[in-house]
Amino acid sequence: MLEIINDYWVYFLIGQYPNGPLGGLVLTLLLASCGLVLALPLGIVLGLARVSPWRWLRWPVTGFVFVVRGLPLLMVIFWAYFFLPSVTGVKTDQFTTMLIALVVFDAAYLAEIVRAGIQGLPRGQMETARALGLDYGRAMRLVVLPQALRSMLPSLVNQFVSTIKETSLGYIIGLAEVSFIATQINTQVFTKPAQIYLILGLTYFILCFGLSRFAYWLERRLARRGMSMANSASAPKVSA
Repeated sequence: MLEIINDYWVYFLIGQYPNGPLGGLVLTLLLASCGLVLALPLGIVLGLARVSPWRWLRWPVTGFVFVVRGLPLLMVIFWAYFFLPSVTGVKTDQFTTMLIALVVFDAAYLAEIVRAGIQGLPRGQMETARALGLDYGRAMRLVVLPQALRSMLPSLVNQFVSTIKETSLGYIIGLAEVSFIATQINTQVFTKPAQIYLILGLTYFILCFGLSRFAYWLERRLARRGMSMANSASAPKVSA
């Protein structure tokens, strides 16, 4: 195993770059990061539409979210790879295709995270903001959404973990992410598949387990902060 790492660690990390396209672990992390960052604004918009009081907006968005969440990511990738070029007439490369699929797929899941974050707030936040003279849009933007986003941070980290693992499906369209590179290394070595895929599995485990523990730490930190703020608010004030 150490011999494989010593011989192929650069290829495993960055693929053929700079003499070829970027690949490997760096491409996996880049793709997952870009996918989540681009999906977050769309997910927030869809999540706000999911809790909207207007049925004409809430129902179509709810249908879209349910359809995407009910499909495997593999099907979304196939649509992005085969269906979009036939409609738009523009053939996208593997990275762009996978990025589009991840953005659409993650946005549906982020929409549910946003919806749960908003509905998980104490009751009366919206009513209090409206009583202060704010309209619905400003009350949601200035009062409700900032509180919901703070409580959503652990879920966003967990979604990033899921996105990292989802990038491995780029293998089916020839994207040179880390699992594709591992297969290429196995083709060259040929006699040590167990060691190669053990290295790949350990790489995913270290990344995802580390991020999961960070999400757990963040969740506990936010919970302690919320308890301390609640205790401070409920503490009796001594008048001079």
